[in-house]
Amino acid sequence: MRGMQDHVAIVTGASRGIGRAIALELASWGVKVVVNYQSSAAKAEAVVAEIQAAGGVAMAIQADVTDQQSVETMVTQTLAEWGTIQILINNAGITRDNLFQRLKDDEWDEVIKADLTSAFLCTQAVLPAMRANRYGRIVSIASLAGLAGNVGQTNYAAAKMGLVGFSKAVAREVTSDGIVVNVVAPGYIDTDFIDHIPQWLRTWALDVIPLKRFGKVEEVAPAVAFLASPAASYIIGHVLTIDGGWVMP
Repeated sequence: MRGMQDHVAIVTGASRGIGRAIALELASWGVKVVVNYQSSAAKAEAVVAEIQAAGGVAMAIQADVTDQQSVETMVTQTLAEWGTIQILINNAGITRDNLFQRLKDDEWDEVIKADLTSAFLCTQAVLPAMRANRYGRIVSIASLAGLAGNVGQTNYAAAKMGLVGFSKAVAREVTSDGIVVNVVAPGYIDTDFIDHIPQWLRTWALDVIPLKRFGKVEEVAPAVAFLASPAASYIIGHVLTIDGGWVMP
């Protein structure tokens, strides 16, 4: 994409899965990419090495995105290295699935912090740099679980739907500064998250998805990159579902 070569992106939770695919895709568009990770240093460095081998520019930064000081340090490091931030991809998240009546307080709190509070902290931290540029792109990765609900995922669904409302509200506040905020809501995507769901749920999902298969991370990342590009300047507060037709009206 023309005009992306001078852009800098932070992708949270980028050492694996959808985050990894987004980091690789943005790098292929010429974006300098911060590959954020919490504990998987080797995997994050492998993503950086893959980007560099393809001629791109990237660096890995460890940060707990549920901790304000850690997030601010990551943003400071990014600005010290590259001087600017135009793109934030709020991708980091976890699941702690359990039936609602059995759901424990810590399972609720951990998911809300990792999937929703992290987006609040990261967005707040990058806004000064984006406002200084009079330009920014923020894309948060939600889930169809937030839009349609899912058995055993009341915590995850609440966090992801909260991410939608959060993004729409922030979009209304920052659009006048040239900052665009949108959401991508994937359905069942073939990542390690899928490995942890029970077989009955996998069978049910494949039955209700019109395409009769799970999506691929490579089918999500280009859409995220587009929303992070200058071409998405008139798309504001949108929720793009990538789900093989699962929630068609």
